[in-house]
Order: sequence, then structure tokens, then C-alpha cells
Amino acid sequence: MTRAFATKCLQIALCSSFVLLPFGVAHAEDAEAAFFRGKTVRLTVGFGPGGGYDAYARMIAPYLSKELGASVVVENQPGAGGIAALNNVSIAPPDGTHMMLVNGTAAGLSQIMGAPGVRYDLDKLTQLGTVSASPWVWLVPVNSPLRTIEDARKAEKPLNWAASGPIDGLSDGAQVTCEALRLKCKIVMGYKGSSEAGLAVARGEMDSIYVSDTSANNYVKNGDLRAMANTSRKKSRFFPDLPTIFETEKLTPESEWLLDFHATMEDMGRILVMPAGIPAARLAFINAAIGRAMKDPQLLAEGEKSQRYVDFIDPETTRKSIHKAIGGLTPEQKKRVLSVLTTVQ
Repeated sequence: MTRAFATKCLQIALCSSFVLLPFGVAHAEDAEAAFFRGKTVRLTVGFGPGGGYDAYARMIAPYLSKELGASVVVENQPGAGGIAALNNVSIAPPDGTHMMLVNGTAAGLSQIMGAPGVRYDLDKLTQLGTVSASPWVWLVPVNSPLRTIEDARKAEKPLNWAASGPIDGLSDGAQVTCEALRLKCKIVMGYKGSSEAGLAVARGEMDSIYVSDTSANNYVKNGDLRAMANTSRKKSRFFPDLPTIFETEKLTPESEWLLDFHATMEDMGRILVMPAGIPAARLAFINAAIGRAMKDPQLLAEGEKSQRYVDFIDPETTRKSIHKAIGGLTPEQKKRVLSVLTTVQ
């Protein structure tokens, strides 16, 4: 074989590979699109209808349906603050037809604490991205005598905080707030979600509730509840004039660390997950579809209008954040978190 002939063969082989590469990618995409066509994808929410997670799921479902080419159906599975639903999704067949919008804060804390019933490992699930994350707010009834944190500190009776499960965002946020601010509190669990818990506070049956600022905004706009404090260092887009606890309170270093740790967990926000082990080609198709759906101008406008904003964070960044939040605690810090949050179980 002459050198010229060998060179020519090599050139032909290289050209053929560049031609076949996009063809192979396109073929894989076609195969995945065909897989989803006519199928139903379950988008699970671990809370009852009417709450913030349910509203977000129902808002994004049509856009996911459009991009996946499947029927995306929201499925409510309330119980144990979302733990039961996440357990179910974690052992579902890894075929791409089971998805969950998870309260990343509650799921991560439940795992860190070894909460009863936890059988998932959030760090090992397939991360599809973060739909949104926001500061959390302490709300009280409109006619509550509490006007300042000092009023709450001087209250003769413990403040009753409404919650659904031991680590559901509502209960753990309330307990961290009470511990950091030295408040006398009682966490009352058993409500089927933030909607039912918020209604109990609005009726005066409970004294307080701890919710994301998106949910808080709806309660306040409806005239049901009043904002007491923003527990994050970040200003809320809904309550720009509401001071943060860090601005109004003289906190000890330990209290600051506790609030900052919980805020870091809260930044995990509303995450989309699937079971581990999704085939690589299918996962690439799903990630691309979700990326397009979350950037759809119509969805962004709908979120803006309803004030349920979509601030999508990509899968890899979400995965790294979850890994850091769950695996980054020192033994001493974990012990401190456990000492605070086990009181709500």
C-alpha cells in the first residue's frame, strides 16, 4: 500500500465518521422521541392539591408534555412531608416515566437526620435541575397581636406553628427560627400540606407558619396572613421592604450559622428528580426537553403573571449543590442540626 493511498483511505474514514456522527445522534433522538410518544409520565408531588408544589407542578406539566411528546400527569401523594412519595419514585422503574418535583430542603434534611421511613438517597437520584428556589418567610394571622420578633419572644404561651410532617420545610424552618431567635414554640403537625396549614393559621387555630415567599405572597395578597420576618439573607422579590432577621436581630455566631445552614438547604429549592439508572441516551433527551420547557417564554410569562417564578438551574449545578449540602457537614455541625431538629419529630 502506497503512502498516498493510505492517506486517502484515512481521509475517507475521517470524513465518514463526521458524516455518521450527527446521523447517529439524530437517530438516537428519534428513538427516544418514539419511546415517549403516547406514553404517560407521572409528575409526583409529595403534598396535597392546592399547595405551592402542586401549583408549580401543574404549571410546568403542559410544557414538559409538549417537549417530551408524552402526557405528563401530576400525581399527588401526600404523607410524611413528601418522604413516602420520594421513596416510591426512588424505586420506580428507571425508564424515564417517573418524575418528582421535590422539596429539596425537606428531602435533604430528612436524609441527614435519618428520619423514620427514609429509604432514598437524594445524592444518588437522577437530578434534572432546580425549577426555583426562594427565601422563606414567617407568617402570622392578619389580626395577630404579634408585630415584632420581640413581641413573640415575650409571649406568655408557646407559639403554635402549623406543619404537615417532621421535616417538611414548614416544621424544620419553624424549629430553626425558634431556636435561633430564642422563642417558645410548639410545632403542630398533621396538616396535609402548606395550603391546609395556612388555612388553619388564617382561621386563628394556629399562631404561625413558615413558607416560601412565593406561597407567602399569595396568603398576604388574599388578606389571610401577614409577614413577620424574612429568615434568609436574601431579600424577597415579593416583600422587598420586609427586613431580614439578620438586619433586625442581634444574633449569636451559633444562631447565624444555624440560620445560614438552613438557608443553604432552602436554596436547594424545588428540584426535579428521577430514579437512578436512567439510560444515558434517554437522560440526554429528557434533560434537553426539560431545558427547553423551562426556558419557554410562555411558561416564564405565566410564572411571572402568577408570581410563581421559574429560575431554572441546570442538572449538573443542582447535583453539585445537593452533594455539597448533604455531604459537607462536619460531625459537630451535624450533631448540632440533629439536636435542634429532632425536637420536631
